[in-house]
Amino acid sequence: MAVPEAYITGIGQSEISVRTDRHPLLLTLDAVREALDDAGLALSGIDGISTYPGRSSMPPGYSPVGTDDLIDGLRMKVRWFAGGHEISSQLGAIVEAANAVRSGQARHVLCYRTVYEGAALSRPQDYPMPKGGDRLEGFPQWTMPFNALSASTWVAQYAMRHVKLYGLKREQLAQIALTDRANALLNPRALVREPLTLDEYMGARMISDPLCLYDCDRFTNASTALVVSAGDALGDVKCAPVRIAAMSYASDRHSWDQPERMASYATGAALWDRTDYRPKDVDTVQLYDGFSFLALTWLEGLGFCKPGEGGEFIEGGERIALTGELPLNTFGGQIGAGRLHGFGYAHESVVQLRGIGGERQIAGDPKVAVATSGGGPLATALLLAKDA
Repeated sequence: MAVPEAYITGIGQSEISVRTDRHPLLLTLDAVREALDDAGLALSGIDGISTYPGRSSMPPGYSPVGTDDLIDGLRMKVRWFAGGHEISSQLGAIVEAANAVRSGQARHVLCYRTVYEGAALSRPQDYPMPKGGDRLEGFPQWTMPFNALSASTWVAQYAMRHVKLYGLKREQLAQIALTDRANALLNPRALVREPLTLDEYMGARMISDPLCLYDCDRFTNASTALVVSAGDALGDVKCAPVRIAAMSYASDRHSWDQPERMASYATGAALWDRTDYRPKDVDTVQLYDGFSFLALTWLEGLGFCKPGEGGEFIEGGERIALTGELPLNTFGGQIGAGRLHGFGYAHESVVQLRGIGGERQIAGDPKVAVATSGGGPLATALLLAKDA
C-alpha cells in the first residue's frame, strides 16, 4: 500500500521584536491563528501538535511554550502530539508531524516554534538564569571548563578549519550576511532595517575568529507556525498546499567536541537518496544561518558545491542573490530577519513556492525549495515541492 503524502497547508508568523511585553503564549497564538486562517481550518480541525524542543527555560526564553500550554489553554482535543529536545533539530518537529499524518495518527498537525530570548534578556527578574551547582553533567562538561560558553565558539572551530584547509576568506563568508541583510530590507516583518556594506562587515569586531559580529543572528521574540496535513485531507483546506517531497537527518557523531564535519554533510547527502529531485532542480534554498558559516556548510553538504568550495561558490554574492541562480534566505535569514530558530526557513520556502513574497519574491515560477535547520551535530533538511 502506498504511503500517503504530507503537505504544508498553512503558515503563520507573529511580530518579530527585540523587546516586547506581549506574553510568549500570545505570540504563539498570533502565529497559530494566522496559520489556521491561511489553511482555512478551524481549531477543531487540528488533531495533532508538534514543536521543538518543548518547554525549556534554559537558556532563559529559549522555549517558553510547550504543547501542553496550547492543549490546555485552547482546550484542544488531539490524537497525537510531540515536543522533545532529542530530535534532529528544529525542523525535526515538522518531520515528526509529516510521519504522523503519513501513518494515519493525525490528519492536520499544528507545528510551531516560539522564542522569547530577547525579552528574557531585557527582563532578567522575570526570566532568571538558573543557579549553577558544583557539578557539570552532559554536554556542558566538555565545553564550559574551557570557557567555550557560546555557540559562536563551537561553530568557529569548524569555520577556522575551512580557513586553514581550504583557504576560506572573510570576504567570501561575508556574502552570507550581506545577502541576508539585503533581503531583510524587502521583508516587512524582518528585524533588521539597515543595509550592510562589505567595509562595515570587514571592520566589525570579532566574536570568535573568523566569525565577526555580523556573522551572528540576533535574539528575538517571535513565533512561527505551520500546519502539516495528510494528502487525503486536502479537501479540508483552502490554501495552495506544498508537498514535503523528502526529509532527512543524519549524524556521524553527536558532539560539538572536535568532530571532523557538521551533520549538515551527512544530512544533505541523505536528502537526495529519498527523492528523484537533484540539486539542479532546486529554485531556492532557505538554509540555517544562526551563524553565517552554517549556511555555507549546508551549500556544500547538499551538493551545490563540493566540500571546501563553499567560499568560491558564494564569492561576490551574485549566485546567491535574490536575482541569482540559487537565491538564498530570501526573507533575510536569521541574521537579517531575526532568530526564529529554524522554523522561518520552512515558512519562507512556502511563501516563495506560492509566489506571495512581494518585493522579495524570486522571479519565474519556483517549484522546488530546500529548507534546513541545525548545525554541529544537529541537522534536518526538507525538500518542498509545488506540484501544480
